[in-house]
Amino acid sequence: MALHLKTFRFFSANSLFSFHLIPSFLHLHAGKTHEDQGGEPVPFTSIPKTPGPVETAVSLFSKPSFHRSGDELRKLQSSLTTETVEIILKGFQKWGQAYEFFLWIGQQDGYKHNCYTYNSMACILSRSGQRIPLKALVKDLMIRRCSMSPGALGYLIRCLGNVCLAEEANHVFERACDLTCEPNSYTYNCLLEALAKSKRCELVESRFKEMIHSGREPDKFTYTAVLQVYCNSGKIDKSFDIFERMRGKGWLDPHVFTILIVGLSKLGEVDHAFELVERMREMEMDLNEKTYCILIHGFAKEKRIDKALVLFDWMKGLGFDRDIPLFKVLIEGLCNSKECARALELYHEMKDSRLCPDISILTELISSYCQEGDLVAASELLQDGNNLSIGPFVSLYNAVLEGLVNGGKVHEAYLLLQEMIASKNLSVEEVAGCASDNEEVENIKNLVKFEKTVIPNSESYSIVIDGLCKYQELDKALELLHDMTATGCIGNLFLYNNLIHEMCNADRLQESFKLMKAMRDSGLEPNHFTYNSIFGCLCRKEKVSDVLDLMREMRYHGHSPWIKHYTMLVKRLCTRGNAMEACQFLSDMEEVGFLPNVIAYSAAIDGLCTIEELDHALKLFHDMHAHGYAPDVVAHNILIHGFCKAGRVDEAQGIINEMMEKGLVPSVVTYNLMINGWCKVNRTELALLCFSKMEAQGRPPNVITYTTLIDGFCNEERADDAIMLWHRMIDQGCAPNRIAYMALVNGLCKCGRASTALQYFHEMEAKAFDPDAFIYVALIDSLVSIADMFSAFRILREMIRKGKCPSPSDKHYALLLESLCKMYEDKHISSDVNALIEDGGIPMIHSPSVLGVGIRNQ
Repeated sequence: MALHLKTFRFFSANSLFSFHLIPSFLHLHAGKTHEDQGGEPVPFTSIPKTPGPVETAVSLFSKPSFHRSGDELRKLQSSLTTETVEIILKGFQKWGQAYEFFLWIGQQDGYKHNCYTYNSMACILSRSGQRIPLKALVKDLMIRRCSMSPGALGYLIRCLGNVCLAEEANHVFERACDLTCEPNSYTYNCLLEALAKSKRCELVESRFKEMIHSGREPDKFTYTAVLQVYCNSGKIDKSFDIFERMRGKGWLDPHVFTILIVGLSKLGEVDHAFELVERMREMEMDLNEKTYCILIHGFAKEKRIDKALVLFDWMKGLGFDRDIPLFKVLIEGLCNSKECARALELYHEMKDSRLCPDISILTELISSYCQEGDLVAASELLQDGNNLSIGPFVSLYNAVLEGLVNGGKVHEAYLLLQEMIASKNLSVEEVAGCASDNEEVENIKNLVKFEKTVIPNSESYSIVIDGLCKYQELDKALELLHDMTATGCIGNLFLYNNLIHEMCNADRLQESFKLMKAMRDSGLEPNHFTYNSIFGCLCRKEKVSDVLDLMREMRYHGHSPWIKHYTMLVKRLCTRGNAMEACQFLSDMEEVGFLPNVIAYSAAIDGLCTIEELDHALKLFHDMHAHGYAPDVVAHNILIHGFCKAGRVDEAQGIINEMMEKGLVPSVVTYNLMINGWCKVNRTELALLCFSKMEAQGRPPNVITYTTLIDGFCNEERADDAIMLWHRMIDQGCAPNRIAYMALVNGLCKCGRASTALQYFHEMEAKAFDPDAFIYVALIDSLVSIADMFSAFRILREMIRKGKCPSPSDKHYALLLESLCKMYEDKHISSDVNALIEDGGIPMIHSPSVLGVGIRNQ
């Protein structure tokens, strides 16, 4: 018998079954009747009815353990071989029973599992998705060093790959020598397939190269696995490279195309995927039904309904079934694209195919048509819903309400809801009283013919109330909420929150509090959004004491105030000059149990700096540290700005030093503040030192940096240094802006370099930068001071032509009058100045005599 089994043993690399099982398989059926096998109920009287070991084992291990006797198990053990164990494992209905038997027989003396029994159990566990026992099974196999053929090892690896145990699959392959196995091409292919499923791209590439270097020729299945992992990993270029290699070898088939097409679709590469489908059809290949469905859903998700519809038509041509989910995704896509007519065609096609549309399809269509304003089509669809008896009819009317609201027809939605209420407890006259005119009532009546009683539910009210809130019809929204609760409908959390939020935005604070109470009375607990809507309103109104009271309540209920709201309150208080009150609020906030964040502290510090409460600002800054906060660069900059603005630049420098000791790197803004501070106190050498540190720290100076220094040099009458820095700025690729030009021109005028200032002024104009009025005045005054009256007059005339002449209230007006007087006294241009004055180009100056009076009065 042993020789007979040996002769017939055959193991296919792709199959777990062996021909040596045939005799045992026949024995398994020995006690069965024809009736058991579907034939006549005549027993095989010539075959003994005594159960064999297979039946006995399946029967014993299908029962709880306490029903198994020791004698039965011992008798069973003595009759079991690895061949019968394979068959027994297939006979169990549940994986747990098979696994229990597998573990039991593996512990019996004289029995040892082989690769076939291990693989049989691995197959059962893999198909059942049992990862943990499968990992334990593989671990046991490795410990026992069970010998495996290349085909058996490949099969085990595939079982592991099917449940995404790629690490285990790779480990088994690595230890193949421990199992006395030399992997062949089939084993490699199984491994690559397992790794591809888990997107282990780098490992697949490594094993692929290893396979080639070992002299094993990759085949179609090898390349298919590599293609799969590239598609799964989103490596489009590499996917196409493998695809083209396979095309060159003549290995393209529908499966290969499908892998690439589905991969492209998942990545949103709809056009490329569609091109490949067309290419398949040209090669007289086609996708299967499942792939068409995947692609249509994928294309619809990417909002490419055009391509999805083409695939849908091709499916019809191939005779594939098109189910409700396919129609649904296309109808939804068309409705979202505002192609309601095409969506309606699909709906009718669906009905013609004897597919009954579900309520979600009808509601989508009805809502879309109402949104587009086509109430006739919506009414016909409502009639369909009535005839189809597809469920709660109110859902269809809710779709009408939603479509009207989304289409901006909130008043119509309100009237329709009133009509729905009327079908239960209101008269037609009462409904008519809700409309602004009879025409609106008639429109609703034409839209809806109540053939069934339609009682609005909570969703009906919510849709309309939300719409009324959106269009600030808050009084109607409140009335409708009252009607809703009166009919026994209970609003949801979203409805109340939306109402409360809009009431707070409209500063209707007391009504917001009443709504929150009503919320609680209906059994709904306000959440963080509810509280923060009211909290934000209180902060906007700067009701500090009320804010703190609400915060105490929020603390009690476990809700935190939103940072943006209390930061806004701090900023508003500071803007009004109430920085001290803002600081007190932050202190009170801590007592309530909420620690303000860095942004709120920074806002208060900025407010204190604005009112020059610098010492208090510095104390608050240090308090941030005491509360465990680490102020960022922005917070430091606020403080530095305040000290520099107050002329306390040395203390500002101390803040920078402290900042750097903490490991913070000053920003460009930080350095600019310090450079400006040093320049304001006429200590440009320290400003230059700061400039050097800035460059050394890798912080490239910007146009503000250069402009500040140039202005500082000019204030110290270091015109040459200012010009030198100007050229350095340009050489460094930092283009001067309008402010930079004005600073240089004005600075040069202050230094008595009128001619040079005039050159940069013309350069500024050539770049289309428009100077402010004070630049014209400064340049005129500077040119007059060097007796260049003709140039001064040209600038004066241009200033008047551009409407840049300062008003009498401007501080530069007096300087302009003084320059005008000197120009008028110059005999060469006095007549021209007189003509300008008489033309009324200079405010409050209508004649030279007025000019003289003005000058004497000064």
